[in-house]
Amino acid sequence: MKKCLIVVNTFKTLALPLARSMETFLEEKGVECERFEYDGSSERDRAYENTAGENAAAETATEKKSFSGYDFVVTLGGDGTVLFASRGAAPWGIPVFPVNLGEFGFLASISPEKWQEGLNDFLCGNSSVTRRSLVEAEVIRGGKTVFRASALNDVVLSSRGAARLVNFSVAFNHALLGPFKANGLIVSTATGSTAYSAAAGGPIIDPSLDAMLLTPISSFSLSARPLLFDASGEIAITLMRSRENVVLSADGQVNFDLCCDDVIILTIPPYKASLVGASQSGFYAALQSKLNWSGGPRA
Repeated sequence: MKKCLIVVNTFKTLALPLARSMETFLEEKGVECERFEYDGSSERDRAYENTAGENAAAETATEKKSFSGYDFVVTLGGDGTVLFASRGAAPWGIPVFPVNLGEFGFLASISPEKWQEGLNDFLCGNSSVTRRSLVEAEVIRGGKTVFRASALNDVVLSSRGAARLVNFSVAFNHALLGPFKANGLIVSTATGSTAYSAAAGGPIIDPSLDAMLLTPISSFSLSARPLLFDASGEIAITLMRSRENVVLSADGQVNFDLCCDDVIILTIPPYKASLVGASQSGFYAALQSKLNWSGGPRA
């Protein structure tokens, strides 16, 4: 381990002082450090995405910063900071060391009081590294790819206006599932099943599973239920004529405006996010401590 990128969430008051302490610690161990200050803005985050299309590629060529060349990434923030770093690091196979300065800590599982012990174990090769699947969205318009982004949690298609119905046509592996009329659709990974999908009534999925979960948001039909699909398949969602403007959002951080007849292809890419300390036992402990989950009579 020779080179590290430290992603500092500028909205967390402890992040910058902690970054300085961590840089001193790592440099004493011969690790070169670079710092990136992350403010959570969608425009900045979009510059890190793998964007496709003739115009899109030209727009981001000068501002895109690659995560390649680093041996590992440290995040100082909450789960949102981990989502940002994981999307950039996953295609290069770079592990993310997530220190939790946020509220939930489903992904940022390392407490700020134990970062030095945890980081030392990681550098010595004594830490568990968990690999998590992402979901990739490709927007096809007029036969051409105009946008592409990945997400560790979910890809959401929804109206810009609150409580507005949108019309979709959904297919899996070219088998038509039918029309969906809803406020939106969520396609999440197993990791993202505890996020927006859970709030919309979707099931909790063990994060070690490779799968795509389709969850309607406030569907107009009582028959619409969450659907779990095999990771090797392909979900194709066509945006039908609707009264509302519709936006695609990847991890709630990368946004793209959709047009009628756009086809959104969703797949599980071959690369995965590598998270330090995100164990299965920690996941279920977070369900109990953060979401008050319990199977007993005192739930």
